[in-house]
Amino acid sequence: MNRKNLVGRVEGISYLDHKPVSVWFEDGIITKVERHKSLSDGADSLIVAPGFVDIQVNGYNGISFSLEGADDPASESKRLSVDEIRNITKAMWTQGVTTYFPTLTTNSPELFIRNISILSDAMNDPSSLGSIPGLHLEGPYISAVDGYRGAHPREHVRNPDLEEFRQLYKSANGKILLMTMAPEVDGAMEFIRKCREMGVVVSLGHHNGSADIITQAIDAGAGLATHLGNGCASTINRHRNPLWPQLADDRLMISIISDSFHLPPEILKVFFKIKGADNIIIISDLTSYAGLPAGQYKLKTGETIEKAPNGHLRFSGQEGGLYGSATPIPEALSHIMKVTGCSTGDALKMTSTNPARLHNLSDRGSLEPGKRADVILFSIREDNVQIEKTFVYGNLVYQA
Repeated sequence: MNRKNLVGRVEGISYLDHKPVSVWFEDGIITKVERHKSLSDGADSLIVAPGFVDIQVNGYNGISFSLEGADDPASESKRLSVDEIRNITKAMWTQGVTTYFPTLTTNSPELFIRNISILSDAMNDPSSLGSIPGLHLEGPYISAVDGYRGAHPREHVRNPDLEEFRQLYKSANGKILLMTMAPEVDGAMEFIRKCREMGVVVSLGHHNGSADIITQAIDAGAGLATHLGNGCASTINRHRNPLWPQLADDRLMISIISDSFHLPPEILKVFFKIKGADNIIIISDLTSYAGLPAGQYKLKTGETIEKAPNGHLRFSGQEGGLYGSATPIPEALSHIMKVTGCSTGDALKMTSTNPARLHNLSDRGSLEPGKRADVILFSIREDNVQIEKTFVYGNLVYQA
């Protein structure tokens, strides 16, 4: 893909105010955003917006960023590689995701080192056009308690280890941008402070921190709560639990999985009313089952994962059980707008602007001169977002 002397222009309805607009770009950078009184034929049905920024993608199409190979033995030939990551990046582009963080969940130090090395090579792959600015570690420094631990393997959960983390950080060439951890485990506060000194955003997740501990963690520098409302035990004290203090502290942003399975509509409404569009980040939490057909998939541990035709993932036999998500960001965007009635401008804040702002990705997340030309055009048909075109760094990488 040619990144030089690339001049382009797209037009449609602005995601901010639904007025006609054209976006000009050159050499991958937005040069001008121009208002119009009218648009050319067909453009008035397209919304122009910044590309989505998804900070939690665990895998796709049989490939997990946290395993040696695929979850499904039927896909045994698939292994994490730069080529497979390149394919995942292209799949993200079809969903309007122009920036994403590969997410590694709780595992052994050896696997972390191996997979981070492969991901580092993929981040330097010119064909990705800078779509992978860094990584998200979700664990291993989380609660070991059933329920709060979620699907993370108990044998690899451990207390914060700064030397181990520095080794992982070095192997990622300083590109670990997000660290999800439990604030109540031994050594958490000092670890949070050190992460912030290194420029790593710390998020609270898979934990059972008290109100006092959560406040201490935010004082130490934690800035986000990972998939709030999930990674939590099913039975909790109605007053003293991790949810209320994380909602109550205005300094803490929250990420949510808006896939219609992880959180009921009334909870999404409450979260939106409390935190507002400025302090919510929508994540996909995609697993390796995203992109695969519905059916049953047997894990190497002997457990079975069921993927329903509607995309619902769960452990077999567990009616309310969840195993990550297979719902891409456009569907999550459609769902949050349906449930809360928020505007497309607010929805794009939660899927593009806020994650870019939290992680100091100042070159993306909105449509302004000087930003990367990461631009999407989408239509809304029967309340569903449909990606029509995706531009990454000024390159047309997907067209429906």
